[in-house]
Parts: sequence; structure tokens; C-alpha cells
Amino acid sequence: MRALITGGASGLGAALVRGMLSHGHEIVVVDQDVARLENLPREVLRFSADLADSALLDRLVVTMMPSGPFDLVVMNAGVSASGPFEEIPGGDHQRVVAVNLVAPITLTALLLQRGLVRDGGSLILISSLSHFLGYPGASVYAGTKDGVAVFARSLRKSLRPRRIKVLTVMPGPLDTEHARRYAPPGASGRGRMAPEAAARQIIGRIGTSGVLVPGLGPKLAGVLGRLLPKLAAALMRRSILEKFHAASVQVDQVPAGSARAQETHDETVRRNTADA
Repeated sequence: MRALITGGASGLGAALVRGMLSHGHEIVVVDQDVARLENLPREVLRFSADLADSALLDRLVVTMMPSGPFDLVVMNAGVSASGPFEEIPGGDHQRVVAVNLVAPITLTALLLQRGLVRDGGSLILISSLSHFLGYPGASVYAGTKDGVAVFARSLRKSLRPRRIKVLTVMPGPLDTEHARRYAPPGASGRGRMAPEAAARQIIGRIGTSGVLVPGLGPKLAGVLGRLLPKLAAALMRRSILEKFHAASVQVDQVPAGSARAQETHDETVRRNTADA
């Protein structure tokens, strides 16, 4: 099997690369992190690209054409911007939309148009558990992941004549650098799922359509979000948004322009600087 994975240099993407290599698959990775790309196993074919740059996407696909067609495409790359919504710069919001939503839609279209996804192949799109719960403190991230989920559901029907399976994956919090970077201040990280465990479940669903929520805890949280949305929203607000606002208040209570104020603000508002 030949697979293309975006955002495959770290986090869940890297775990998927390692897991699929262990099954003997050929892997092509697209990521913007050059240093981490170089650390991937040497048998991995690597392309460096910033997926926020829509002008690059067509050239990227043309460059990858000799590496295809692909039996599996995993749209995993993602960024976030977290903190009180009104404090996050607009450019950060735009980048989240570009990487998380515009890039997978555009790349999927280009790959299909150029015959780089085999008939009978698989397309996996990484959404988020926030589809069921919302994500106060990262509203634009949650909005893009909702968009990915609806895109995947709609695409599933249109690709049926080509027998291409479309799987939507909605992970909960993972124990990755990406999750730690964008978590609210003081978050313990307890209960986060190892990316390797999530990757194993995803690999086990290659060739199938539908929705996958890895892990029992996230599955139960998703059920809570569907059945009791007000309760789920209140719990999310208490566990995430209130911590961001508390940290923001701390910034307001120290002298403006001081080193302590800047350090606290930088900790409160994480900007999207790397792929997931």
C-alpha cells in the first residue's frame, strides 16, 4: 500500500507513519517542519510545504505525481490558536482556517482530479471530538474541524461510484506537543490518549467508511455532547474557557509592558506555529 499523510512529522501523524511502516507500507509525508521531516525514517519520502499557502498546493500535487497514485490519503495536518477569542490576532484565525479546512478540501480535489487516489482506495480525514462538544477557547479550530466532518460526510456519497472509502476520525485530547501547546494554562494532561494508541485504531479501520472516535472516554464524551449538549457545554466552559479567562485577568493585573505581562500573555494566547 502507498499512503500519503499530511502533518506526518509529529504527533498523531508521526504515530501513523511509524505504525504503517511496521505493516510494510510505502509512506509519503507532507509537513512544514523541516527538522522533524529529516528525523523521519529514511524510507519515508518527504515533502516540505506550508499548507496555509494555497498557491503552493497545486505545485505540491504536481511535484508528488511521480509518487502516486495513492491507495490511502490521510489529511491530518492541523494547527490551532487558543485563548479568549477576542484576544487572538485575526491572522492566526485565518491560518487555522487555511490549514485545517481549506487545505484538505483543496488537496483532496486536486488529488482526485489528477487521478492520484486509486479507485477502491481510502481517504481519512482527521476531525475532532469538538464536533460533538464544541471547544470554547479554540472556537475557530472547532469550526474548522466541524467543517472537515461535514465535508467528509458529503464526500463519502459522491465517491461511492469510485469505491473510495471515506473515514472521519474524531480524536479526543492526545498526549502530543500540539495538545500541550494549545491547552489552557494549568491543564494537567491527565487522561490524554497516546497518539500511538489512536494510530492503531485508525490503521485498523483503513478501507472502511464512517466515523471513528478512538478510545472509550472520548466515545462517552461524544454521546454526552449529543444527548445533553447544555451540560457538555457547561463542563467544557468550566474546564477550558474559564482557565483562559483567568490567565487573561492575571495579565491585566500586572504592569502593562512588563516582562512578566508579556510572558503571561504569551502563555495564555498560543499562536499556531506548527502542524499537528
